[in-house]
Amino acid sequence: MRLSLTVLLVTLALCCYEGNAFVCSSLIDDLTGFFWKADEVYKAKLQKYNAPPEAVEAKMEVKKCVNQFSFVNKLLLTKTLGKILVKCGFTDLKCFLSFVLG
Repeated sequence: MRLSLTVLLVTLALCCYEGNAFVCSSLIDDLTGFFWKADEVYKAKLQKYNAPPEAVEAKMEVKKCVNQFSFVNKLLLTKTLGKILVKCGFTDLKCFLSFVLG
């Protein structure tokens, strides 16, 4: 559960920074994909950032651990992510659910 706590804290930091920031849909897509997308699909999405191959492989290694989370735990983490987004001013929950559901 340490990894999930780290992901949630980073999400909270990125979404709720004191400036007048907005929640980027790419961030939501990346975070929900991290929990729910197949490895091949998620890796293809990571390629659009032109990150070094070592960084992509490192993130995919962490995703292998996340893939072992139970469905219920992934659902709880997604629910918590949704609450964080609402707290940060994100209002388009239909958009959030579209990222989660597909």
